[in-house]
Amino acid sequence: MVLPPLDPRAKWSIRVVHGTSGDPLLEYEPDTQCETASIGKVFLLVEVARRIEAGTLSLDQRVAVPDEYGVADSGLLYLMRDKDLCVADMALLVGAFSDNLATNALIHLCGLETVRQVAPDLGYRDTALHDYLRDERTPELPWTPSYGTARELADVMRRLAAGDVVSAAVSARVLEWLGSNADTTLVADAFSVDSLAHLGPDYQGVQLRNKTGSTDFARVDIGFVSGPRGSVAYAVAANWKGLDTDLRVPVIDTMREIGEQIRFAVTGRAREDAAA
Repeated sequence: MVLPPLDPRAKWSIRVVHGTSGDPLLEYEPDTQCETASIGKVFLLVEVARRIEAGTLSLDQRVAVPDEYGVADSGLLYLMRDKDLCVADMALLVGAFSDNLATNALIHLCGLETVRQVAPDLGYRDTALHDYLRDERTPELPWTPSYGTARELADVMRRLAAGDVVSAAVSARVLEWLGSNADTTLVADAFSVDSLAHLGPDYQGVQLRNKTGSTDFARVDIGFVSGPRGSVAYAVAANWKGLDTDLRVPVIDTMREIGEQIRFAVTGRAREDAAA
């Protein structure tokens, strides 16, 4: 794989690895820490799945949404009439729509300090979910909802696929929630899967599990992709905080270029070979 031109105005952290061996296929500043927006929700899902498998949390347990952690933007729950859903549905909303309100409800249920500790307990030093999601992040609040490096985030996805995050059952449950992710607009755009229905193999036999994060100064996509020729774990993060210019267009274009190389790596097929 070949690193495409990167906009030098952005801070990048990129790592693509072989899905089974973990050998690097592409990387750029993989240990640079970026703000990762919603990516840290993966660690919340790990904690929820761990409790479900341990029997300390029921799939059917209803979760109240605390007023003090009300938040809008990403997701559907803030628009819904009935907001007190069960644990399983809350986790599905987080995986499928990166739902901020469902995230806050589950963080409150598990405890923020407990969720903060998930990534360090998995051996990661520079990656974590750090805070609740907020409509406004004022100076007295924690500096970001989540942060991470491409090296550690690609490793998270590789380990989930290997069944090595807490246990095989926990890993499988997290991947099932991520399999419903409707955001395929970044790296995953190159895979051409049906954004609303890709639990099974889709275009060119590609199967995708991914999580994205977006703010007005960040785009991040982490995932595990498998196909007829193999599998790949990836993490691509870009930040441009403090710039007057919004870099989302050049950043997303670069992410798609990386995605095209990943698609070819796992399928061995050029895009024009789809009908062959």
